[in-house]
Order: sequence, then C-alpha cells, then structure tokens
Amino acid sequence: MKKVNARNTVYYILAGILMLYGFQGNPVSNDLKRAESTLQLILKMYDAGHDDLFNETYPVKPDNKVSYLADEDTIAKQRVAYLWPTSGVYSGINALLKATGSKEYLQLIERKVLPGLEQYYDSSRNPAGYQSYITATGKSDRYYDDNIWLAIDFCETYLLTRKPEFLERSISTWQFVISGWDEELGGGIYWCEQKKRSKNTCSNAPASVLALKLFEATRDSSYFNRGLQIFNWTRINLQDTADHLYFDNISLNGRIDRKKYTYNSGQMLQAAAMLYKLTGNKTYLEEAQRIAKSVIDYFTEDFAAAGGDTINLFKNTGNWFNTILLRGYAELGGIDGNDQYITIFRDNMDHLWELVRDENGLFSKDWKGEKEDEYKWLLDQASLVEAWAILSGNTGQFDTDAAVNKYLNLLTPEAKSKSDVYFEGGYWMMPGKAR
Repeated sequence: MKKVNARNTVYYILAGILMLYGFQGNPVSNDLKRAESTLQLILKMYDAGHDDLFNETYPVKPDNKVSYLADEDTIAKQRVAYLWPTSGVYSGINALLKATGSKEYLQLIERKVLPGLEQYYDSSRNPAGYQSYITATGKSDRYYDDNIWLAIDFCETYLLTRKPEFLERSISTWQFVISGWDEELGGGIYWCEQKKRSKNTCSNAPASVLALKLFEATRDSSYFNRGLQIFNWTRINLQDTADHLYFDNISLNGRIDRKKYTYNSGQMLQAAAMLYKLTGNKTYLEEAQRIAKSVIDYFTEDFAAAGGDTINLFKNTGNWFNTILLRGYAELGGIDGNDQYITIFRDNMDHLWELVRDENGLFSKDWKGEKEDEYKWLLDQASLVEAWAILSGNTGQFDTDAAVNKYLNLLTPEAKSKSDVYFEGGYWMMPGKAR
C-alpha cells in the first residue's frame, strides 16, 4: 500500500484548525490591489511588442538615451529598456508571487519575464552573465549589481516554488558576480566589469544579501562565509561611522564618493538582519536597528500630507532606491516585530497613490508631487509594484510545513514525539488525543 504523506493529506483540515488558533489569512488589502493594478498598467503600456521586452519609458522618448551607465549611452537603433529596469519588473512580479501565492505570477515569470531576460544573456564572455542591453545589438557593458538583483530574484523564486531551475540560474549568476571580487583595496566587488574604476556599496551590500540567501537555499556554508566576508568588507570600507549609513563607492586610489542613497544602507540593513537571523548574534541585530533609525533621520522630512497629517516623507531619492530600502525594513520587522518603519513607508505610499499618480495611473520620481516627469520610467513603476506587494503583509501562501509546526507547537512533548503516528492514524483529530 502506498504510504500517505500525512502532512499533505491534512492540508485542508489543518487550515481550518489554524484559523481557529488565529493564523487566518488577511483579506485582499489596498496595498495588494495597488500592486496588481500598477503591474497591469506596466504590462499594457510598456510592452515593446516583440521578444517579451519592455520600453524604457511611457510614452516612448524619442532618443530614449539613459544617464545611469558608466559611460555615454551609444545605442542608436529602435530602443527597448535596459536590463536594470527590466529586472525591476521581475522583482515586482516576484513580490506579488510571494504576497499571493498565485500561479498566475509564476506563469508570468516563466512565460514573459524569463524569455525577455534571455535577450540580455551573454554567454560569449566567461563567465556568462547578463549584459546591460540586449545582445541583438552586440556586446554591452556588464554590471555586477545588475546581475546581483537578478540572482536575488532567481533565488527568491526558488525559495517560493522550490523549482530547481531558478536556483541553478541564481548560482550561475552568482559565479559571474563573485568573479568581480579581487584583492585591490583588500577585497570587494567592482561595479562594472568593463570599467573597473571603483568598488561600490551597490555591488557589495546586495552581494552579501545574495550569498546569505543562497546559504538559506542550499545550506552550503561557503555562501554564508562569502556573505559575511562581503558584509565586513563593505562595513569597514564604506560605512560612515558618524551615522551608520553608507557612502556610494570607493575608487581604486582610495577616494570615497560620500554620496548616500537609501538603497545602499537598506541592503546593509537587510544583510545585518539576515546575519542575526542566521547566527543569533545580537551585534548584527543592533547594527540593523541603528541603520534603520538613521535612515529615517537622514532621508526623510516632515511633510503635510492630504488630510492634514504630518508624515516622514522620503526626500527625492528614487522610487526603486526606496523600495530596496523597504526590503531591509521588512527583513528587520520580521525579526524584531517593530512596525514603525513599515508604517512610515505605508504613509508614503498612501501619499503617492493619492497625490502623485497621474491620469494614466503612473508615477513620477518627485514624492512631493511638485514635479511631474513627462516620460515615466519603467523602473519607477515596477519598483512601486514591489513596494505595495511587500506592504500588503499577506503572503497568501499556505506553507504546509510551517503550518503543521505551528499546530504541533500547541501539543504536549509526548504528543509531538508521536506526531507521525498522529497524522498517519488520524488520531490527532479525535477529541482529547492532542492533549
């Protein structure tokens, strides 16, 4: 007789029991509705019409040149979005997959996102990796941070679905990322493979997060050791000890670019929180909490929102930058239970929805709502999909193992020790047997 997997067979009954014990799912939130509606606008308004690619802006900008590359943008043909904003769409859909557990979003990743990303995949250079623009136009620069964001998403999709192909993609992309580490400046990963002029927080802090996620996915300690090494190098070389925030980069001559961005500190916040979660060392938790507070002090200002409420509004630091910061706050909040920073973010996002959204449902970079972008950038929209999905606070997924463990924690030690017998025999459903 085929043995029954008891944990799966009790799925529905256990769901009902967990509701009785307070483990209910939440109704669809405004945050989730906003994330889903913004994603639908992206799919409709930014579709390039071929090869599962997107346009950089809406409406399409005539020359559409971008300003965030290491050197001048020289692409002269009919243009599509660069890799960075395209990867932001993946992040948004991934966050919705996590928030809802809906197969619709996994199918969108598999049928739309991955085929589109393949247009940027460059296997002609070793190690293989994703270049900044589609390979159909020839070789373009490859940025280590671009690849890190993708590898994090691949790993996240694996952790959500346990489909091995996503872990394989993450590990393969990690190999490209770590090839950017050398002993100049005592370690660290460069920003751009072809322009090895600086080692940036944006190519190191998220690399630490990626390595720690790969450790969570594989339990291979080499990833943990690398994640800790990168974290320590970044902290020693790029942290402002006065306020615990992070500078942008250090050039090979040792000169530090002292500009600060929310996402850089946000990724070190997330890495510190993850290190605490993995080690139990309170030094990392305290570090994460110091960064969390300092970010609000440095990057926000009092602002009179609609209705007369005063909120901590993030200054004009970029939609995507702020969303990456939110990842750090979500990680920390899941550990220390402090929802102060999530509340600040929700205040900001409510303000954006009410006062910054244009007649097409799209958003500009200016969170005060004083300046409107004529051409709305893809990444500015995609990042807000991710932010609202994170804020929805509803995973929507029924994690069977986690749910079973929550139930078993209600049992006596004797009952827990016999859990297999309880589930196989159905005795746990009988009155008095679980006491």
